[in-house]
Amino acid sequence: MSRTLSIPARPEPLSIEPARTAVLVVDMQNAFASKGGYLDLFGVDVSGAPAVIARTREVLVASRQAGMTVVFLQMGWTPDQRDAGGESSPNWHKANALRLMRRRPELEGKLMIQGTWDYALVDELKPEPEDLVIGKPRYSGFYSTNLDALLRERDVRTLVFTGVASNVCVESTLRDAFFLEYFPLWVADCSLASGPPWLHDATVENVQRFFGWVTTTQEYVGALASRS
Repeated sequence: MSRTLSIPARPEPLSIEPARTAVLVVDMQNAFASKGGYLDLFGVDVSGAPAVIARTREVLVASRQAGMTVVFLQMGWTPDQRDAGGESSPNWHKANALRLMRRRPELEGKLMIQGTWDYALVDELKPEPEDLVIGKPRYSGFYSTNLDALLRERDVRTLVFTGVASNVCVESTLRDAFFLEYFPLWVADCSLASGPPWLHDATVENVQRFFGWVTTTQEYVGALASRS
């Protein structure tokens, strides 16, 4: 069996080595993918989340069978919110979950706070014992985490992206991956935008032009199935 595999993608197919590839499941938490979670309360349409979750499960099953590392990222903050930054931090001003909690006192301590339902990963995508789970206090999974060190320990060179939101945490983490010399491959139909659909489409265009490669669940899973 060949150690390399060609994944159909845009702007061109990408060759990967499954043993040196990790799948990043970005922020598939109740906050971003469940009714009653932060994004839903903020007014973002999350009705597409069940289909995204189902496709992500397909990707994870195929990736684990191929021997890839699986990493779950979770965005949020400690109960005292010290890692969210105070008024001197732009995050304090721009993170909409923090703004929503300040605007609606009944939500204080309930949105994206570690230990809450909102922070938890969705039930359909619970990690396996061998998976990595990494908390992060900002949009990028590489900021103030040990993600890069854990990937390099495993000699990972290619990162397969799934998760939410396309235009925020997925794109932020993918850009940092590109700058850190990883090869980013985004399974774009395993993501949702925070906002109108055109934001997702714009991120697809941006990634395939400048920062990586874009594929679909069908193309990705089909390519892994062809290994045998």
